[in-house]
Amino acid sequence: MTRNGERQIIKAEHVNGGRGYILKEALLKSEELGEHCKMFTLVTIPAGCELGYHQHHGETETYYILHGEGIYNDNGKEMPVQAGDVLFCKDGNGHGIKNSGEYDLSFVALILLV
Repeated sequence: MTRNGERQIIKAEHVNGGRGYILKEALLKSEELGEHCKMFTLVTIPAGCELGYHQHHGETETYYILHGEGIYNDNGKEMPVQAGDVLFCKDGNGHGIKNSGEYDLSFVALILLV
């Protein structure tokens, strides 16, 4: 178990070549993830920033958008996204996301090993 306000928030700049920075807050401790879960993290992208395009090999990644709006790059195809949307990047594919709004874009990111 982790509690709000007790988890460490990490600022990462130019992630995967993206503009600006993102904030990452691991929602579970590494020992709680299990053998098939690589990451379960709250990601916040400030206005004007982005998480650059990247590919996944041997894993999948799902984003569940909590707040804000953005542009999601799904293998080179861009589409608008907003709170409530769920995005899935399967093994061997690539994706990225940028904040296109004036407020923070926040989502839960889940990486599972295949």
